[in-house]
Amino acid sequence: MATFHLQIVTPDGQIFDGQAESVTVPTIDGAVTILARHIDYLSALGMGEAKIERDGQMRRGACIGGMVSVTQGEVKVVATTFEWAEEIDQERAERALAKAKEALTHRDTMTEQELILAEAKLKRALVRTSIAKLR
Repeated sequence: MATFHLQIVTPDGQIFDGQAESVTVPTIDGAVTILARHIDYLSALGMGEAKIERDGQMRRGACIGGMVSVTQGEVKVVATTFEWAEEIDQERAERALAKAKEALTHRDTMTEQELILAEAKLKRALVRTSIAKLR
């Protein structure tokens, strides 16, 4: 299968830099899969599972926010947060999920801003716990 150059970066540094056969990322409009010779493309990232296929092997990660771009056949994922499935601390993710669910039991006393933040924390925790289970 044809390959392309893929970079995944976050504010904390480079996560991946190499050849890939495909990359699937969550965009704000749904999951998008990019293969070699993809047209130029730009989209905001949503929250969800990212999949990178390389040498016939699939690697999965939790991808949260940012941008994905394809320019002249090169793909760059600039994510707010990106964690490989095997690097997610499942116990910590489960605790964050429980805490987020607990916080939302008090939604009637929250401001609109607090509610938006609590719901975002819940969604992030759900993504991380589901990806951690894919190891």
